[in-house]
Amino acid sequence: MTTNLFDDPRITAIGLFSEAYSGLTNRFAGQFEEHGLSTVEHEVLMRLARSPGHQLRMTDLAAQTSLSTSGVTRVVDRMERTGLLCRSACPTDRRSSFAVITEAGLERLNEALPGHLALIEEFITGLLSPEQLDGLLGALRVIRDAANPGATVGTTDTSKSGE
Repeated sequence: MTTNLFDDPRITAIGLFSEAYSGLTNRFAGQFEEHGLSTVEHEVLMRLARSPGHQLRMTDLAAQTSLSTSGVTRVVDRMERTGLLCRSACPTDRRSSFAVITEAGLERLNEALPGHLALIEEFITGLLSPEQLDGLLGALRVIRDAANPGATVGTTDTSKSGE
C-alpha cells in the first residue's frame, strides 16, 4: 500500500500555520494602515519599544525581523525621515549603530496598540483557553528558536523576546 504524502500531518501543520499567519497578517495590516504604519514599520517599532533602552543594534534588529541587513537600513532610513526613530552611535563599536525609537514613534505605536490588541484578542488569545495559549506560546518559541536562532539577540530575556 502506498502512503499518500499529501495527507501527511506535517503538510497539514505547515498549511494551517501558513493560513493562520496569512489571515492574521492581512487583518493586522489594515489596522496598522489606519495609523500610517506598514506591517514592517509596526514590527520595527514594536521590537524597539520592547528592547532595553528602546534600542537595538541595526544587525540585531535585522536578526529579529523579517528583514535583511540592507532591508533594515532602508526601513530605518525611511522611518528616521518621518521622525519615528533615530540612529545612535554604538559606544563600544564604531562600525555599529543603534536604531532608537523616538517619542513620536512611541506615540504612534501607542495610538495603534489598542486596535492591535483588540485584533489579537479577537483572533488569537480570546479563542484559546489559558492552557492552550501557554502551549501555543511554548510551541512557537521552540519553532522560532530552531528556525531563527538570532531572533532574541540584543535582548535581556531570551525566553520571551521577539514576541
